[in-house]
Amino acid sequence: MIRSLFSFLLIGLTASVPVLAHHSFSAEYDDAKPIKVVGTVTKVEWQNPHVWFYVDVKGDDGKITNYAFSGGAPGQLMRRGIMKSALQIGSTVTVDGFKAKDGSNNAFGAKVTYPDGRMVFTANQEDQNKR
Repeated sequence: MIRSLFSFLLIGLTASVPVLAHHSFSAEYDDAKPIKVVGTVTKVEWQNPHVWFYVDVKGDDGKITNYAFSGGAPGQLMRRGIMKSALQIGSTVTVDGFKAKDGSNNAFGAKVTYPDGRMVFTANQEDQNKR
């Protein structure tokens, strides 16, 4: 009996790990709090389940704040022709997105625009349609 109960609990916990690891947009980000920043790309993490890119933004007081933006899944982006090279470290970009609910410097980066007007949509098409 104890062995069966333990097995049942172990299977239940193991099966729930992927569900807990992947959150929906509304669980982490606030669509009522848009963010638009201009800064320099400092890092790009091109890995599953989502691309993360980091942007240093200089405030009015001269202080630099590093924002971490989550984007779409690498596979989805590559199928749409967006490769890792589209987010170049050292480039100045404008990022449009939505702030994290936890008040951190994390955000959902829906769109990246370069000074020459080129746009890189880092979210997947489904996420874009929600906006």
